[in-house]
Amino acid sequence: MEERELRLAENEARFRAVNERVERRSLEAGGGEDLIEFVCECGDADCTEPLRLTVAEYEWLRTEPERFAVVPGHETEIEGEVVVDERRFRAVDKTGRAGEIARATDPR
Repeated sequence: MEERELRLAENEARFRAVNERVERRSLEAGGGEDLIEFVCECGDADCTEPLRLTVAEYEWLRTEPERFAVVPGHETEIEGEVVVDERRFRAVDKTGRAGEIARATDPR
């Protein structure tokens, strides 16, 4: 895996950790099926694009430790990333070494 791809995978893992806290706070506040503002989990460390998901959508994403949610257009065309669903957001699965990093950094 190239150094750039490693940095992307690490950035995605950091954004996912942020979103875990966002979900926890929303549930503690009694958040239901409303759209919640998460952060895009793309590999761009400077990305500040919001991503609006329901708790159910976020939980669906989290059923796979290799899966991340990104704003449409933030998908990367690198080996190791596959778009698996297109909604208001894109669900991307990491494969290969990127998938290994995603599993290793999965907080669940």
